Amino acid sequence: MLHTLIVGLGRSGLGLHAPSLAKARAAAPAHFAPGPVLGYDPHRGRAGGVLTVPSLEEAARRRPPSETVVHLCTPPHLRARILRDLALLGYRMVIVEKPLALDLAELAEIARLRRRWGMDLTVSTPWSASSLSRRLLAVRHGGAFGRLRALTVLQHKPRFTRTLEFPGHPSAFDVEVPHALALAVALAGGADVASAELSDMAVAGARLPGLGGARLDLVHHTGVLTRIESDLTAPLRERRIVLEFDEAVLTGHFPCSEADHTAQLSVAVPGHEPARSVFPDDALTELLGSCYARYSSSPRPPGELSVHVEAVRLLVEAKNLCSPHTADREVNSAVGA
Repeated sequence: MLHTLIVGLGRSGLGLHAPSLAKARAAAPAHFAPGPVLGYDPHRGRAGGVLTVPSLEEAARRRPPSETVVHLCTPPHLRARILRDLALLGYRMVIVEKPLALDLAELAEIARLRRRWGMDLTVSTPWSASSLSRRLLAVRHGGAFGRLRALTVLQHKPRFTRTLEFPGHPSAFDVEVPHALALAVALAGGADVASAELSDMAVAGARLPGLGGARLDLVHHTGVLTRIESDLTAPLRERRIVLEFDEAVLTGHFPCSEADHTAQLSVAVPGHEPARSVFPDDALTELLGSCYARYSSSPRPPGELSVHVEAVRLLVEAKNLCSPHTADREVNSAVGA
């Protein structure tokens, strides 16, 4: 059975991981050690729902690191440093909040830490465990509707307040897009960025560069074309995915908030009435449950880190197209690291 340490007690740690973890523990108690979940955040004191500790060293004294899964929910730019601290204390199983890294230099540093210390990293992109995603992947690999030709993902929501209060993301590419990118790679394989665009957010007399929205066009090595759009100034929430096959169009709607964990999928085949299904899809709870089940297994099956490494590479490539000078700095630092 495995213990839990949540590092970073903000929106991701306490608002998302902690409640989903509680549901995963209730559903499969055999994977989880009894006792409270530990939490650590250098910028916060006590927090509800977890037993807070004053340091990572204290966490390691209270629970054996070799039997503890860490949920790393700090802002993205702090990941590599804290991963190093965790590795030195003996932690090896880490669920990392998306994105895995912000640039190639950080990705290279995380890769070195993983190899040196034998860390088993899982990236928290709930769409990879989503019931809707599993259905789409099954259709894709089953070939029932012929070849997949195009993929479109729309991720729209108003994010003004959180962007102003918690400016932890450097661009709109780092907010919603990592979910879609990882799924696009899983569905259609590796890709190259054909074009990318960022827009600014204007609110309350302020202009926030690159945080209003993002658009990304991919050409997959399999020939599939993907477009991902994320508008963080939209008046309404929408998480929609469209798969265009030779003989059908599948349209899926992911849950838009914690208020309703329900997904929808419609299948449109020429000459037939569209078929629509509605089903439960508590993706983060499913993801955490599957992570603990995998970490509890012996021998342990491999994870899906390669998909997320490719997603980071594509994110960096997209950012570079939007900011050529940053591209040179990131590539040079990654090569020289």
